[in-house]
Amino acid sequence: MNAPIKELELVSVTKRYGATVAVDAINHRFQPGGYACLLGPSGCGKSSTLRMIAGHEIVSEGSILLGGADISDLPPAKRGTAMMFQNYALFPHLSVADNVAFSLKMRGDDKADRLKKAGEMLELVDLSALSDRLPDQLSGGQQQRVALARALITRPQVLLLDEPLSALDPFLRIRMRGELRKLQRELGISFVHVTHGQDEALALADEIVVMNNAIIEQAGTARDVFNAPKTAFVAQFIGGHNVIALPEGHYAIRTDAVGVLQSETGKLQGNISAVEYQGAHVSVSARIAGDQEISALIPEGTFFDNPFNPGDQVGLIWDDANLHKLTA
Repeated sequence: MNAPIKELELVSVTKRYGATVAVDAINHRFQPGGYACLLGPSGCGKSSTLRMIAGHEIVSEGSILLGGADISDLPPAKRGTAMMFQNYALFPHLSVADNVAFSLKMRGDDKADRLKKAGEMLELVDLSALSDRLPDQLSGGQQQRVALARALITRPQVLLLDEPLSALDPFLRIRMRGELRKLQRELGISFVHVTHGQDEALALADEIVVMNNAIIEQAGTARDVFNAPKTAFVAQFIGGHNVIALPEGHYAIRTDAVGVLQSETGKLQGNISAVEYQGAHVSVSARIAGDQEISALIPEGTFFDNPFNPGDQVGLIWDDANLHKLTA
């Protein structure tokens, strides 16, 4: 895996299912050797995009390039990509080692060589001691690492992950995303990870590609997308923002940049509609004129020094420098 990492590029990639356009002429260059997350709601086109890159869906129009070569018509095994499926798709009757080595067996590698390589992959994901077990003798996190090892054994340029953490409990999900990030950095190959979880994308990604209604709404570093959303959809979907309609246009402002006063002064007035304790912070929502709702994230100590209750009349304040103009 020490060869130069090839750049993955989507050129006007479209996917149609009959009259339905699932992916609409998207263009994007992924950072070679980076961790990218395709983020968006169900039905936005992110999984169809991943499956087209993998070769499990036919591209209706456009091209998928890897290192400048068009791989759109190549079978999955010839693309230089590997895919880890959402349900892991492990063979229940095969041992861990044989599951990992399966693609090499299909390729015709001799048994000694493929088991040696499987052992190397299992060592990489810290599962060497479980090589003889069957999948149903493993925990969910262990099954995930077997699926990872199986995908990586072909030495892909790009690893594709379809919601790989969705089947895990919340505690294990957080632990496993740390392991995924560590593994990606050690290998130095490109990861493209589909998720609808904003926290997951922010925690993992060098680059977030936000999809909605079959198009890419915004792409950039995790910090850029979070701090400078371009559209109301991105601001609301990525979380942590309010979208405010002001006379001069639509703006986004982070919830932690909004203050709440127990008075009717401030830039906007409203009534407290919800108070939610979140540990280090308290989320306070207020309904204002026009049936808009604005949330503020207040440090726990500050809130309980001067608490609010549903129904209270309040004023909302912010520094105009923290308003971010939206394009749509």
